Amino acid sequence: MKLGIGIISAGKVGAVLGAALGRAGHTLVAAHARSEESIDRAEMLLPGVPLQDVEEIVRTCELVLLAVPDSELPGIVSGLAKMKAWQSGQLLVHTAGSVGTEVLEPATSLGALGLAIHPAMTFTGTSLDLARLVGCPFGVSGPATILPIAHALVSEMEGVPVEVDNDKRGLYHAALAHGGNHLVTVVTQAMRLLEDVGITDPGAFLAPLATASLDGALRSGEALLTGPIVRGDGVTLEKHLEVLADHPQTQESYRALALATTERALARMKISETKAAELRKTLGD
Repeated sequence: MKLGIGIISAGKVGAVLGAALGRAGHTLVAAHARSEESIDRAEMLLPGVPLQDVEEIVRTCELVLLAVPDSELPGIVSGLAKMKAWQSGQLLVHTAGSVGTEVLEPATSLGALGLAIHPAMTFTGTSLDLARLVGCPFGVSGPATILPIAHALVSEMEGVPVEVDNDKRGLYHAALAHGGNHLVTVVTQAMRLLEDVGITDPGAFLAPLATASLDGALRSGEALLTGPIVRGDGVTLEKHLEVLADHPQTQESYRALALATTERALARMKISETKAAELRKTLGD
């Protein structure tokens, strides 16, 4: 069944998902955009779709896609509920990763049907993202009676729906932030160190090692873990901490991750408890 869809708002996620749903044959009734950047993005990805205010979109669309920051979601949903804007039988889909459908309760209490659909990727807010949606996993949550609609919508966008329990959404989102955002932090910290060494293109220099490490971790977990910790080389760790003294933020994250790596190496029996204790002491734990 093809639906009349309203998009709140035309940020990077909303505009791209809206374009993907339009490509699948749904009618894009309206979108909401406040900033100049969002207006330009809507013109590029949602050509011909009228821009309307939030209340008008909610009162006129069969499916409302709420692609707003997680922190803004409760206020928007409850505010519109106080205005009695939500309609019985209306589909309400949010794209926040950290919360489930419980945040939509003010709307569902008025008869709206709530779903959570979160694409597990980063967005540029350009047409390039449409190609990246193909095969992209989406964490979907909602009542069992309407969860097939979430599956259908994701499949129409050429993504892969994966069910996530409502009460596990926080842990799910923490995993993505840790494995995605923090990975960027670690890699860019390493690149800045290489710049200080004098390497002019640290990204290209680090790429083979970082790519192989990520690929190995995704395929085999910690089985392919290498480096001074799995060798029990406390002397090298001590030297690393010493040279990182002029880079205190990087030293702090290095120490924390080295301690975590020590525990994983111990759990996988790569090192003994005695050696783990020595490494913890070296790392200042």
